[in-house]
Amino acid sequence: MIDNIKQPLWQPSVGRINASNLKRFGEQIEHKLGLSFDDYQQLHRWSVEQPKLFWEQVWQFSDIHASRDWDSVLSNGEKFLGAIWFEGARLNYAENLLRNRSDKLALISRLENGSRKTLSYSQLYQQVSECAAGLRQLGVVSGDRVAGFMPNIPETIVAMLATVSIGAIWSSCSPDFGINGVMDRFGQIEPKVLFGCDGYFYNGKTIDSLPRIEEICGKIDSIVQVVVVPVARDTPSIDSISNGVLFDDFLSVHHGAELIFEQLPFNHPLYIMYSSGTTGVPKCIVHSAGGTLIQHLKEQQLHTDLKPVDRLFYFTTCGWMMWNWLVSGLASEATLVLYDGSPFYPEAKSLIDMAEEEQVSIFGISAKYISALEKAGVVPRETHKLEHLKTLLSTGSPLLHESFHYVYRDIKSDLCLASISGGTDIISCFVLGNPCMPVWEGEIQCHGLGMAVEIWDDHGNSITEQKGELVCSKPFPNAPIYFWNDPENKKYLSAYFETYPGIWAQGDYGEITVHNGVIIHGRSDAVLNPGGVRIGTAEIYRQVEKLDDVVDSICIGQNWDNDVRVVLFVVLRAGVDLDDELQQTIRQTIRSETTPRHVPAKIIAVSDIPRTISGKIVELAVRKVVHGETVTNTDALANPEALEQFRNITELLR
Repeated sequence: MIDNIKQPLWQPSVGRINASNLKRFGEQIEHKLGLSFDDYQQLHRWSVEQPKLFWEQVWQFSDIHASRDWDSVLSNGEKFLGAIWFEGARLNYAENLLRNRSDKLALISRLENGSRKTLSYSQLYQQVSECAAGLRQLGVVSGDRVAGFMPNIPETIVAMLATVSIGAIWSSCSPDFGINGVMDRFGQIEPKVLFGCDGYFYNGKTIDSLPRIEEICGKIDSIVQVVVVPVARDTPSIDSISNGVLFDDFLSVHHGAELIFEQLPFNHPLYIMYSSGTTGVPKCIVHSAGGTLIQHLKEQQLHTDLKPVDRLFYFTTCGWMMWNWLVSGLASEATLVLYDGSPFYPEAKSLIDMAEEEQVSIFGISAKYISALEKAGVVPRETHKLEHLKTLLSTGSPLLHESFHYVYRDIKSDLCLASISGGTDIISCFVLGNPCMPVWEGEIQCHGLGMAVEIWDDHGNSITEQKGELVCSKPFPNAPIYFWNDPENKKYLSAYFETYPGIWAQGDYGEITVHNGVIIHGRSDAVLNPGGVRIGTAEIYRQVEKLDDVVDSICIGQNWDNDVRVVLFVVLRAGVDLDDELQQTIRQTIRSETTPRHVPAKIIAVSDIPRTISGKIVELAVRKVVHGETVTNTDALANPEALEQFRNITELLR
């Protein structure tokens, strides 16, 4: 039943709708195809029913540069692994990101220590030209791998664009990865060249990266050159690194070099991304240049309303897919704002300060950051103007209902709050924002255009206003082209197509709302099942987050007495004890807003919650430790020592 009482938290103005890229896209379809749509749902339905026409229109709208046109937009479109997109086309991803070669600002880079630097599009183009010439001199050719063990700085983007201009494949980890985590990733793909930094800044500390780079080079025989970018020092000594060269020296010998963009097929490999690796060796996911480009252009221009006048920021490391997504903003000729360091150093409002100072119009962060900002008592609307800010993006985990209210109450009332959800698997989103639609409390605004997203029950029936598995029932151009070292696609098929043969299952537990929005209730493999009733962990986190005394939490299902009992671990505010009264408050809060099944059988205080380096909590790893199983890949965690708290807890033995 439609809720006639609740109103949307935000509605776009007529002026904003009329000025949007999405509006212009609809006008293009009407002009070229004679089709018009009454609302977004009609447009979305057409986009999945007519994929050839839709993706052709996206290509034309975003003005993708190609040296050769395609012979067919889609062939063998009934099968995910057999689908062929834009066959015959020849293009280069880097060329599309470097289409602007003027003095317009391309990159603004900020570091935690206060340093700031900028690059114009012409300067970026020149540095990429010199870097690509250096790579070519080393013998890097199409299909080779180049790796980055780098912070989120301009040199990382230069190295990536230089790599892919040649047709080589780029892969990156942030420098806070442990040596085993790096080896689990780069050791599999055997890069020819490694870009690394001498160090980085985090939470007021300077961390030296050179010993780790030296160790990496000693273990990966394929590396013929290490290019070191000075970050923590002006002139670091790299004598201990064999085949090492400083970044400026690597570029300077090729000053004035001409940049050659290799013209490659649409499905030529661009990036190797990695699964989280918290339950085994990470899977190496290979994404195509054309698929990544066209999907990011669609998401950024149509769903995020990104334009050349915008300044786009996303708080991310180079080990998270949001870095790759952010960099694609160059294809829309926007200005990218980069930041590397702790988002809360030196103050909780530091990123908000930066957003105002740099006139950020599209501001992206994690759901956890928004929650932490509220807990820290930050009220930006009282201290900042944020007059350029038009869109706030959130991902990484489900955005809590209360966080929606916090954004509109305490940050800014007139902006599009776009909660987005997808994954490394598709280097993009299944469901995301829409500048022309209202924002409803707790809901992701819409299905992505061209993405046949549905929620299915256990029997493969499509359902609405009920919880189930998020699937995509038709192929899309940015699906991985393959997994590295998976010649028969066994790992690929197992990852996405075991639940429903031939249908992509993302592994998210969600529902489609009465507004055709989407709510993600958590990862499917972390769903709790007490008494045979499926419960998404996000439903519990939402209630716990309301309590000021609880700073963080993680919830698992423990096998107990031939059933599953819900166990909640909480990190408490300093000076607060988990006494009977607080436990009762937690249970009553959960019970009153959910069901008795959601109420944890055990509530246990811990000092820290283990997270991946990209900030996601690791429910499966905690569950393994609680059950006495081995977690083999703790190097994928930002704080692996936190796992030890969950081992052999006496209270969980009774």
